[in-house]
Amino acid sequence: MYLVNGRTLGLLGPSLAPTTITSRYIGGITYSKVPTRLSAVPRRPYANSKPESIDFPKLDAKWRKEWESTRLGAVNEAGTNARDKKYILPMFPYPSGYLHLGHLRVYTIADVIARYQTLKGHDILLPMGWDAFGLPAENAALERGINPHKWTKSNIEVMKEQLNLMNASWDWSKELTTCDPEFYKHTQRIFLLLHERGLAYQQEAEVNYDPVDKTVLANEQVDSNGCSWRSGAKVEKRRLKQWFLKITEFREELLEDLEILGKEGAWPPRVLSMQKNWLGKSVGAMIKFPVLSYGQDVHAAIEIFTTRPDTLFGTQYVALAATHPTVKNLANADPELQAFLDTIPGLPPDSKIGYMLPHIRAVNPLAYHEGTPDATKESIPIYVAPYVLGDYGVGAVMGVPGHDHRDHAFWKQHHRDEPVRVVLASSEDETTTAMLNEPFVNHGVMTDHSGPFKGNSSQEAGEMLVSMLEKSNLAGRVEKWRLRDWLISRQRYWGTPIPIVHCKLCGAVPVPEDQLPVKLPEVDAHWAEGNTGNPLDKASEWVNTSCPKCGGSAKRETDTMDTFVDSSWYYMRYPDAQNRKLPFSPDSAKKILPVDFYIGGIEHAILHLLYARFIYKFLNTTPLVSEIANATSGHEPFKRLITQGMVHGLTYTDPETEKFLKPEEVDLSDPARPQVIASGKLANTSFEKMSKSKFNGVDPTTFLAEHGADTTRAHMLFQAPVADVLNWDDTKIPGVTRWLTRLHGLISALPQGVEGDSSEYFQKTALKISSMSPVELETWDADSRMWRDVQKTIKSVTGSYENVYSLNTVVSDLMQLTHSIAGNAPKATETVVRDAYFNLIKMLAPVAPAFAEECWSTMRGVKGSIFDKSTKFPREDSTMPLLTPRTQPVAVQLNGKFRFVIDLPTPPKGLEGEVLKNWVMSHISGTEEGKRKWEKAIRGVTLNKIILAKTGKTLNIVGSMK
Repeated sequence: MYLVNGRTLGLLGPSLAPTTITSRYIGGITYSKVPTRLSAVPRRPYANSKPESIDFPKLDAKWRKEWESTRLGAVNEAGTNARDKKYILPMFPYPSGYLHLGHLRVYTIADVIARYQTLKGHDILLPMGWDAFGLPAENAALERGINPHKWTKSNIEVMKEQLNLMNASWDWSKELTTCDPEFYKHTQRIFLLLHERGLAYQQEAEVNYDPVDKTVLANEQVDSNGCSWRSGAKVEKRRLKQWFLKITEFREELLEDLEILGKEGAWPPRVLSMQKNWLGKSVGAMIKFPVLSYGQDVHAAIEIFTTRPDTLFGTQYVALAATHPTVKNLANADPELQAFLDTIPGLPPDSKIGYMLPHIRAVNPLAYHEGTPDATKESIPIYVAPYVLGDYGVGAVMGVPGHDHRDHAFWKQHHRDEPVRVVLASSEDETTTAMLNEPFVNHGVMTDHSGPFKGNSSQEAGEMLVSMLEKSNLAGRVEKWRLRDWLISRQRYWGTPIPIVHCKLCGAVPVPEDQLPVKLPEVDAHWAEGNTGNPLDKASEWVNTSCPKCGGSAKRETDTMDTFVDSSWYYMRYPDAQNRKLPFSPDSAKKILPVDFYIGGIEHAILHLLYARFIYKFLNTTPLVSEIANATSGHEPFKRLITQGMVHGLTYTDPETEKFLKPEEVDLSDPARPQVIASGKLANTSFEKMSKSKFNGVDPTTFLAEHGADTTRAHMLFQAPVADVLNWDDTKIPGVTRWLTRLHGLISALPQGVEGDSSEYFQKTALKISSMSPVELETWDADSRMWRDVQKTIKSVTGSYENVYSLNTVVSDLMQLTHSIAGNAPKATETVVRDAYFNLIKMLAPVAPAFAEECWSTMRGVKGSIFDKSTKFPREDSTMPLLTPRTQPVAVQLNGKFRFVIDLPTPPKGLEGEVLKNWVMSHISGTEEGKRKWEKAIRGVTLNKIILAKTGKTLNIVGSMK
């Protein structure tokens, strides 16, 4: 028990032998420890004492300094036993100069996973690096007149300082920067390995060209209006000689292994679907439509790929892409067609505008067969249509208005008064033929318009039609993919130089490996003068070189690589980041790879992840890798993918002008009624994607400095599930601060000591329940209530950490557990109270590491980090069967309205129905409290019926007033 200024206040624990009296001064009160007995009644005034405020930023700084000096609390580098390692990796940032809350969210999630896995006993690799190449740095260099390397380096310094403020456990010994020649020389080596295998090649291609930034853009970098995503300039179509990586060589593996990634929810279904659609495998038929031309120089037939040959009878027009060879040929002699083609880049992708080609018509190949209806035998118009893509199939579609939504809309715009031919129906009575407003797009039964195939199932008919046309050489079964080879050429300076030399005699010659890296030359004058274009073209001393093969004069390749090449393999470099000879050693790859948890935004669901999967699969076929993955893992780089939602900020707009308002333009004296200062009117509020133009950004550094990293981390996780959009509301952070402050106060009031064995205590004490006094039973009830909640929380929190997407419930569960421990502590045994707090702090440590270290140190009274190997994350013990409540609350209602609640003994197992109701009624009437409350509840009421819920916890009296 404890003596406070001479008064007995609490029990130390029933299992302790008499000891020498010691004292400890806590919060102005002297606690003296004395011998005690099980029968003593514990009382803890500190359980509800008022907590003192905490300087959380100061607490963060204290423990960051401790971690830095001792490496305690930092996660451990992955060990030699592959089963013990966990490689946790957030997608590395672009060094733009500052961290935003989106960065803070993804990096908090990554560190929480790493610290949890550390407490589970795993060795951890949690590295950080910089995706440092790219057009933004080049544009910034031009604007400021400085070298992009200098701009990038200064940004990295700032962002690294910010990252260190968030209490994360980065292993900075593994840091990498993609613009460092020591990194990109290995990117060049990987390119040469691809080139050696024929997987890197150069050919002429039509590309999107930005005339302002003077560089090639990927399709994804061109908006719906045909403008560059960065400069805003109208994108031009040019034919340039470009470098490609042959990703299509691995398309089957890329598609098939999605099945592996889909097992047990390892990758989000949405990402798998996006990857599958981008690969775009289609099995169908290539069908030839003969062309009738009147004085036009065109091919004898147009080939069209379709996955629905069963709809062939319903073809009412043919539509061609603007890039189709027939269209290009006809445009040379048709100014109107050329004028139409010039307008296409400015049209939206779903535009139904079309140009009907004059003097040529198409013929349905079924027209040559007996039994084909006359309508199908008629020649059909040929259009140029923007909705037809040139990169899928062969840039031509057969227009079937009755069975395709896009074709239906196009036909109605150009042939509004002409009927739509329906050749499929959902049933033999052709009920869908009367519903011409919407096309019938499913498989079904062939209709009258299908001639001799009427009544056949459409799938069977489709097979028969292809077989029939194959005999006439008008069709063939084929497989098509949406995926195209990866264009990596960029006409810019700030990227990895392509290690190729062009010789007039020898052609494209790889730079020898011992001459890597091919470094970027210094072109300071280019930046100082603000010139546009690629300065490598004009760096004559750098460009002019000798051919490695023949020794003659040659020129270096002046295109640099797409930055996606760097990010396609960087995760393989981290485990062996200081290797100067190789990108990574086979031993490090085998020991650490693949990545166990990869965390990043859904915006990278297609290109980055697809390219990374491709390069990983390729490298697994080279001497660089020695069996990273076995046959069942499919050579995939990321075992588990976690995609987090964006962070949106509170945004204010003027109700009159809809203009975005700066914070200083809004009166927030009443946050619930923000007013526009200029007009006094209520401002409109919404949560929007954070941006400078909307004035809704939040500086993480300022927020961390004010509230502390641990509080911010807990608040950020608590606000939303990981995959959801997080609407950032800093008005709610005081709730988290109050909780942590209260928890710290409760723990500070505890006497120091190491963890006990509450499981053993419950095993032994449960045997004595039948002989306990009422006072001892009261203690047992408090102990068991508290320990039940501890066990339930361990199960719930462990599940949330393992699932990752429900990390928000970790904070809420621990808040509830804090309330439970504090509420039961005054009557509970000290051993159980202390162990409950020990378990709580270990569960909290991944979220709030510095705060947990402080509480751990306070409770134990000895040095040592909570993240030491000796500390393990809590596990459920075997005590739950012993902790069945001796009583349970029963709520009594009158005609559905609550009247009173009373604690009754827990009913014996097996009671139900009338037997259970009689048991409950007898126990209510068997106590003075029960009699008194019952009589008061039914006073003036005629009882008609009494209903007990199945759980036995709700009793409803049905009655009428006398």
